[in-house]
Amino acid sequence: MRLSRRITIMLAGAVLATGIAGSGVPAGARDPAPGVADLTRDLDQILADSRLAPARAGVAVRVAATGEDLYSLDANKLFAPASNTKLLTSAAALDTLGTDFRFTTDVLAASGVGRTVVGDLTLRGTGDPTMLAADYDALAAKVAAAGVKVVTGRLVADDTWFDDVRLGTDWAWDDEPYYYAGQISALTAAPDTDYDAGSVIVSVAPGDGPGKAAKVSTTPATGYVKIVNRAVTGDETDVLVERQHGTNTVVITGTVSEPYDEWVAVWDPALYAATLFREGLTRHGVKVLGPTVRGTAPAKAATVASLQSMTLGDLLVPFLKLSNNMHAEILTKTMGRKVSGAGTWAAGLAVTTAFAQANGVKTLRLRDGSGLSRMDALTPAGITALLAAVRGKPWFPTWYAALPIAGEADRMVGGTLRSRMRGTAAAGNVHAKTGSLTGVTALSGYVTSADGEPLVFSVVSNGYLSGAPRDLEDRIAVRLAQFTRKAVVDETAAARSLTPGSSPQEAAGPAPFAGDLECSWLKPAQC
Repeated sequence: MRLSRRITIMLAGAVLATGIAGSGVPAGARDPAPGVADLTRDLDQILADSRLAPARAGVAVRVAATGEDLYSLDANKLFAPASNTKLLTSAAALDTLGTDFRFTTDVLAASGVGRTVVGDLTLRGTGDPTMLAADYDALAAKVAAAGVKVVTGRLVADDTWFDDVRLGTDWAWDDEPYYYAGQISALTAAPDTDYDAGSVIVSVAPGDGPGKAAKVSTTPATGYVKIVNRAVTGDETDVLVERQHGTNTVVITGTVSEPYDEWVAVWDPALYAATLFREGLTRHGVKVLGPTVRGTAPAKAATVASLQSMTLGDLLVPFLKLSNNMHAEILTKTMGRKVSGAGTWAAGLAVTTAFAQANGVKTLRLRDGSGLSRMDALTPAGITALLAAVRGKPWFPTWYAALPIAGEADRMVGGTLRSRMRGTAAAGNVHAKTGSLTGVTALSGYVTSADGEPLVFSVVSNGYLSGAPRDLEDRIAVRLAQFTRKAVVDETAAARSLTPGSSPQEAAGPAPFAGDLECSWLKPAQC
């Protein structure tokens, strides 16, 4: 079976010339150039790894400009893509919303603005994932600067720009307390400039002595989260930070010997954001007499204050470099809202699907925008088709620059690839999206060959029982960076180019859960 596939691949160049792709050998077909045959042999060798024996691997390599297939292994089979789904979501968002798109957060009042607002004050969001506690404080300062001192009614949190479905279809229930599976809301807040929307950082530090209570704080400092501290100071850090389901009560147990941070998803991000805003109003001398509630802004409400986000072009950097799930889902619902007036997953995924199909992705199934769902399905051939098709889009340079870049140490440049392929021909060359779930790993993107020829590639593995075989992805990417049509590469070059243990991450071995999740999803980052 493997032999027949190899023969088909080696004749790919000649098959392409006759218009028949991978379906047989036409009469008089030429043998491929030595460099292509050499590439085929080396990729076959890499993919013969025993870790893939019980698993499924799909690989597609194409010339970006012409579509010529250089290598294919089950490229038209469907695989769970994990965060490679974000390639489709981000590209569709740029095409639908534009690089200059900005989210807006408004403060509205039904009555005229003066010293006293008679009635409710409404905080209305449109999905901005970059809103920090400092931004809600700035909004509160604007309200105070408008002369408002008292609001006789309630503080209303309006997140109706999106529907009220907070968690994605098929998301695992046990991921729900963690920030990478946070609730999606049109009104939300992030604790950091990674913009992990809908979460809070819980920091645990040693107390006053052995056996004494640990010290706990949150970022942002807020009364929205209730801390139950049962952790004590010890000679090692073995601490569990766990939010109880359906509440914002966070229980901390175990021992701590050094500072430890945990990013925790909050329950109901809209009320979280409204609480931060209300705390800001208090600091700036604005008193709201009524409670904080959910609701909808009156149709003819006056705008008291507004804040706009960074552009979508700028948001792409933390989104793609750090593989931010919440950005993907918020953009999905935003596309739905713009195209069909419905801020729902169904409406947004319809937009992404239509875009993908128009750009070469023939077979797919999308259940969310981030790839956290295991029911998402893409083919390596479809991914490479999209990668090639979007090169002509006006927004492509922005998108390409936002992809993680192999071996670039700066976190906002290398992203999830910053510790991978260092010191190889792929470093600074490969721009690609990673993807990881338990039993799933993927790497798809762009690489320039040794001849200066732009290539697109996709490597997706499902169902392995070992740790994630990311080193195989890296070896393939390095080999593609070495690819030349002009000369035969030493047959052992690929095997030597990136052997297990040659990168800092591989030499150290995987951190806890590092084989299961994007390294950027583990805080502090462990890539």
